[in-house]
Amino acid sequence: MEQIRVAVHAMDPLSQAGLTALLTFRGDFTVLRAAQRAEANVLVVAAEQLSAGVVASLRRDAAEVAAPVVLVVQEIGEEELLTAVECRVVAILPRVAVTAERLAHSVRAAAAGGGVMPPNLVGELLKHVERMQRDVLTPNGLNASGLSPREIDVLRLMAEGFDTNEIAGKLCYSERTVKNVIYGVTHRLKLRNRSHAVAYALRAGMI
Repeated sequence: MEQIRVAVHAMDPLSQAGLTALLTFRGDFTVLRAAQRAEANVLVVAAEQLSAGVVASLRRDAAEVAAPVVLVVQEIGEEELLTAVECRVVAILPRVAVTAERLAHSVRAAAAGGGVMPPNLVGELLKHVERMQRDVLTPNGLNASGLSPREIDVLRLMAEGFDTNEIAGKLCYSERTVKNVIYGVTHRLKLRNRSHAVAYALRAGMI
């Protein structure tokens, strides 16, 4: 069984020891020392609430470790949910509901690219996504992937191996237009090159 490397970061020593103990005695987890945090597949962070200090810590973790976060928290408001998601939080466990099984399930889900949210927070998150689609993406001709239909057409043909001239011919665009579309995608989404843009579209399930 492949081990999931987990780093635990709690705001108090008791939570640190408790969460570490819950994970240590399971066969599929390796709990890392603080110096090994950069190697983690999943971060488990425990806090009373999503304070400014906790958010700052989560953002540092996101920049340094780039692993999904399981957040164990005493309380979290609906207005704080998007902030948590922006900080790579993919699972939220109320502190009073933490058990070894629930914690293990959340860590496994995070490692597999999934997430676990309390039902009331899922509903609120969906409302935020709907509002973003209605107020931000749709008026700008974009979808949830951040790509317009024209960009998707160009990327799909790139993925099929066509060069700029061939793409322009198939879509009845000028080569300059195709180049501008590709530049627009890579610049707006901070992608390195054409191959990275194709990979992004594939991961988003758009091509």
